[in-house]
Amino acid sequence: MSHESLPDEVRPERPHDVRGEPADTLPAYAERVLEVAELIPPGRVMTYGDVAEWLEEGGPRQVGRVMALYGGAVPWWRVVRADGVLLPGHELRALGHYRAEGTPLREAGRTADGHVPRIDMRRARWDGGARAAGHT
Repeated sequence: MSHESLPDEVRPERPHDVRGEPADTLPAYAERVLEVAELIPPGRVMTYGDVAEWLEEGGPRQVGRVMALYGGAVPWWRVVRADGVLLPGHELRALGHYRAEGTPLREAGRTADGHVPRIDMRRARWDGGARAAGHT
């Protein structure tokens, strides 16, 4: 299973227990990851590793797993790979969000697969800023 975030059409909004029944609550770590994703302002991004570092718990793979399973209810396109490559299989949908929000992008080179731009991580990366101060 991919450790990348997926759009809401392909993932349940709530976790399910082993019987396939909706669970009443998200795991605590998943809740914290999703809260951070909701804090990221439009036009900005955090990497999976940034989110884990901000939470001082887990790592990029754990954050990616949470986003893959539960991220459909939050702005999943704002939690990204460190290299700025758009989520494979969901590039066009993510690109629509980035363009609507004014997220800085780097145009793809001619040799890039499908000529899909990347996120300009130097300009788009968000460090948690003042809005997140005191929120843990």
